[in-house]
Amino acid sequence: MDILKNITDRLPGLIKEANFEGANIVVYTDNEKFFKEGETKIKEIVNDIKKRIELRADQKILPSQEKVEKKIRELVPEDAELTNIIFDTHRSIVVIEAKKPGLVIGKQGSILDEIKRETLYTPQIQRSPAIKSKITENIREVLYANNNYRRKFLNQVGEKIYKEWNPEKVEEWVRLTFLGSARQVGRSCLLLQTPNSKVLLDCGINVAGQGSEKFPYFDVPEFDINQLDAVIISHAHLDHMGLVPYLYKMGYTGPCYMTTPTRDITALVSLDFIGVAYKQATTPLFSSTDIKEMVKHSICLNFNEVTDVTPDIRLTFYNSGHTLGSAMCHLNIGNGLHNLLYAADHKYGRSRLLDPAVTIFPRLETVITESTYGGKADILPQRNDAEDKLIGIIKNTIERNGKVLIPELGLGRSQETMLILEDAMKNGKLPQIPIYIDGIMWDINAIHTAYPDFLSSRVRSSIFQDKNPFTSEIFSRVGSPQERKKVVEGGPCIVLATSGMLVGGASVEYLKEFASNKNNAICFVCYQGVGSLGRQIQEGLKETIMMSEGKEEVVKFNLEVNTIEGFSGHSARNELLSFFNNMKPKPKRIILNHGEVSKSLDLASALYKLQRVETNVPRNLETLRLR
Repeated sequence: MDILKNITDRLPGLIKEANFEGANIVVYTDNEKFFKEGETKIKEIVNDIKKRIELRADQKILPSQEKVEKKIRELVPEDAELTNIIFDTHRSIVVIEAKKPGLVIGKQGSILDEIKRETLYTPQIQRSPAIKSKITENIREVLYANNNYRRKFLNQVGEKIYKEWNPEKVEEWVRLTFLGSARQVGRSCLLLQTPNSKVLLDCGINVAGQGSEKFPYFDVPEFDINQLDAVIISHAHLDHMGLVPYLYKMGYTGPCYMTTPTRDITALVSLDFIGVAYKQATTPLFSSTDIKEMVKHSICLNFNEVTDVTPDIRLTFYNSGHTLGSAMCHLNIGNGLHNLLYAADHKYGRSRLLDPAVTIFPRLETVITESTYGGKADILPQRNDAEDKLIGIIKNTIERNGKVLIPELGLGRSQETMLILEDAMKNGKLPQIPIYIDGIMWDINAIHTAYPDFLSSRVRSSIFQDKNPFTSEIFSRVGSPQERKKVVEGGPCIVLATSGMLVGGASVEYLKEFASNKNNAICFVCYQGVGSLGRQIQEGLKETIMMSEGKEEVVKFNLEVNTIEGFSGHSARNELLSFFNNMKPKPKRIILNHGEVSKSLDLASALYKLQRVETNVPRNLETLRLR
């Protein structure tokens, strides 16, 4: 039976319209009395059909936006520091942005309830970033400004999810094809198929790759963009999301599931990707219009929030401890047929920025895990030792009047380094010297301040107490070539710049300037991909040819080169083994990807011996039958 008709039949004359918002159901009423008093009847239906239903006021009875804004400003205390009120009239939602969202909500939601009752709009609360973020503002405008398209799109997603599906009518099976990231780090892209569904898990590029090695294998019979039901993105690193806007350029119009911070950072990183392409005089793969399409088609979930994504696949995100908003994707497939965890990149260890990856799940048969640091030798030093080593190198470099370059991944690693340096200066372990932030890190920092709920309890607590480490005065933003020149010509300092592997971006510009001076130092604190300039310098490269003002010049690497293990956002060998030791329930099968061949095979062998479960190390283009 049609689920929407079932609901409207049970509320005769009260419902003007019923439709889907993804897997959720929204009913609109033009009866003001029922809107204010009808929750009890809605709850009765929810208990019967076991689906989320939200009651909203029909546009016809909504007051003017001027009246609503005035009423909200009357009801919300000034201390909440409202920064914006955005109307999504097509969905009867008002988005209230404030620096202190708790004061907008009120005790046990009392102020929110009052806003809903007085204005008939359904209020949604968002935290304003402590650092102004243009990208976050733009994304919220795309999602809410006069967006009738968004309402229609979410309804179409729901219609596909709720189409009739009878598991008894078809043979049930689950297949997984590796379009990238098998026996390599980079271009993560997996195609999950059932008789009813085709879902893409991540869609990244290999930032250190050349030619066709850079992109997933799309030119294969299994992949048809027109048959794709959903895309699920684990986190906002280029090797996991770099080609998502390209999917929309190629005609994909379906949903893209991710966490809210991942959506914001994916949009930002994608825009930066276009900018880097132009700087390198190459044609970008996609445009800002394609990024906007991705945002319009995004469906964001919190950790532990369960949603259907197709008729026979249910998704739950769990914290992976890797970067802000990074998620392990738990997929309940079929009517209890198979439970798959795509762990993507995860960190099962202590860090300053994030809590460790989750290890307890409702049900589990198969786990896909990364193996970036899965080799026998990948035992990271104690965290305190790694921090002391970094601080020692910086101290020695400053004493000899040098500068320190730390090439960083814009997301995750750089914020971790900032927290370490901020704490070291605060506690007198480092002298008070300038720390310059160059590249997209500053904007990513702003996004961190907008979503403290995704950060570790310690950082979250600091932000709530107005001691935000990301807004510390020790950090200065470098936003132009002129400002960069001042840094280069100035005294001892620390520079954090993207990209982390020295494959373009501001870090390469600083390297050119710092390389010849033996008093300077470079510190590698994140993974360096095979073939990247960072990996070559790590392995002893003494000089290379680089472009400078349109001319080729030989750059000699006389600066001190340091690699500091222990800061990675990936689980090291011991953490990977602990992750599976503490996992509940125990999986029946472990699939390894996202690692160099030797490391993947080595970890697979160790897990087989320790866990006594089947392990697989597939190659790219291999398909595994999971059930």
